[in-house]
Amino acid sequence: MEAPVQVIINSDHNVALSETSSGDMSAMVEHTLGRFDSDLTRVEVHLSDESAGRSTGDDIRCLIEARPEGLNPETVTDNASSATDALSGALRKMVSVLDTTFGRRDHHKGGTPMGGAETS
Repeated sequence: MEAPVQVIINSDHNVALSETSSGDMSAMVEHTLGRFDSDLTRVEVHLSDESAGRSTGDDIRCLIEARPEGLNPETVTDNASSATDALSGALRKMVSVLDTTFGRRDHHKGGTPMGGAETS
């Protein structure tokens, strides 16, 4: 049995996270990226307030770095008015990136992409 992917939630001093909200965010990451568990070693979430505490709209930034086994890390960012919304947006982007990354890797194992022509 493989170990579950390690999820690390970090925030700057302008984004207050309780243990409960941090745990909820970890669960959200695990649920959303769960199908990639066997391909990932670690996922780091970095939350920051781009406006240093002033309310200026979509000022909460979420950066997610996913570390696929044997590949370069993948990163995405999203901005929103709340930490949860920023995380949700960044997770949607990460799913798309990982679908592309692992789809491409799996495609190369099988040879030519569907509909593609071989080059000589």
